[in-house]
Amino acid sequence: MKKRILIVDDDQSNRRILREIFEGEYELSEADLGEDCLSQMKIFGPDLVLLDIMMPDIDGYDVCRQIKSAPYGELTLVILVSGKASTVDRLKGYEMGADDFIVKPFDHDELSTRVRILFRLRGALKELSRANSEIHLYNTKLERVVRERTAEIVETRDMTVFALAKLAESRDPETGEHLERIRSYSQILAEELAETGPYTEDIDKTFLANLHMSSPLHDIGKVGIPDAILLKPGRLSAMEFRIMQSHSLIGADALREAAEHTQSGGFLNMAVEIAEAHHERFDGSGYPHALSETDIPLAARIVALADVYDALTSVRVYKSAFKPEVARSMIENESGQHFDPAIADAFTKRFADFLQVREQCGTAEGDPVLT
Repeated sequence: MKKRILIVDDDQSNRRILREIFEGEYELSEADLGEDCLSQMKIFGPDLVLLDIMMPDIDGYDVCRQIKSAPYGELTLVILVSGKASTVDRLKGYEMGADDFIVKPFDHDELSTRVRILFRLRGALKELSRANSEIHLYNTKLERVVRERTAEIVETRDMTVFALAKLAESRDPETGEHLERIRSYSQILAEELAETGPYTEDIDKTFLANLHMSSPLHDIGKVGIPDAILLKPGRLSAMEFRIMQSHSLIGADALREAAEHTQSGGFLNMAVEIAEAHHERFDGSGYPHALSETDIPLAARIVALADVYDALTSVRVYKSAFKPEVARSMIENESGQHFDPAIADAFTKRFADFLQVREQCGTAEGDPVLT
């Protein structure tokens, strides 16, 4: 298909000369005024406009500007033709968007060659644009595939981690939906602390995501506790209680070893902290290291409160479940002793959300409180 050239000049002899140069090789049309040129842009749809600057109605500069600012302007080449050859005239033409500038009188062969060069350049740009579009489309598809595969991997990882935690929990027949509630309670507390402080700078999206993954692993070390102790219905002896307490170190050691074998074990690092320190107390009277205040990792302090509240409101073979309001008072009374005061305050503010989680997850039993 022949390229289309629109010749625009108010001088008929100039139009005739240009027609003789390009006739046969291109499909041609003519216009003697700027307004006529702009009308033919929509009707004729030229690939290139040979545009004289000096015209009686609209000069070539303004016509060029209007062409280039129109939706079709990106695809239309414009060569300005002028009897003026100053640098100022050329620069003005290029500022209006002209692709080339020819000075009269021009060499016929040179003009013909420059037109062919412009068409080749435009063809190359079209190919480049097409290639870029294909690359963009390919990248979009690739990104979608990567997102889908990543989501599958993350989902598989999440299911595996939770299944591992469930495996430990399954050894205790009275656990119910304990893990689901601990995860939800911990998220509620962390979100409140992130919003109102004082740990706003410490809790970001990564912290929340890691807490979501790691909080169910808080008691993973119970897999190492003998059934005779773990499932004992009565009070534990001093020796048995020391063995029960060791679950925090057993779990931390196992998770630490797992974290050392992965490059993306951010949540596992947090899981180590939670497993090891969620029985520490804010006043330093907890175990296994008698840590106090902010020496206890923040994630462990959060899970500690969630874990105790769930235990208080769950049935045990040795006790009935406390009513939520009673458990709330017990938690608040331990602020500054067992629990970080800021986390206890967050619990009070979001107590209604704790009640909602309990309703959604049911009232099945949880784990006993280890003191």
